[in-house]
Amino acid sequence: MKTNRPVTVRQEQQHERALCTAILALRSLEECRSFFRDLCTPAELQAMADRWAVVELLERGLPYREIHKQTGVSVTTVGRVARYLTSGNGGYRAVTERLKLNG
Repeated sequence: MKTNRPVTVRQEQQHERALCTAILALRSLEECRSFFRDLCTPAELQAMADRWAVVELLERGLPYREIHKQTGVSVTTVGRVARYLTSGNGGYRAVTERLKLNG
């Protein structure tokens, strides 16, 4: 996270909306993959992929320590993902419902 922000909170929100709009414009898995590989560092992309793997394993009902063992993601991060899955902004839940990961 940036500490010296050269933009206002409003501008930051506009940038976030523009990013979300760009993501929605992607039309295929390959376009999406290319976009994220251009946008993110390998470490950022790996962190996001790891968190998504955690979501899938949480939806299958695996214990935190088993998820840690399978993914290498810290138990703290597993807990954070679980918290957002149940009481976050609804993003994880929307996608899991759409992809039917929970059933």
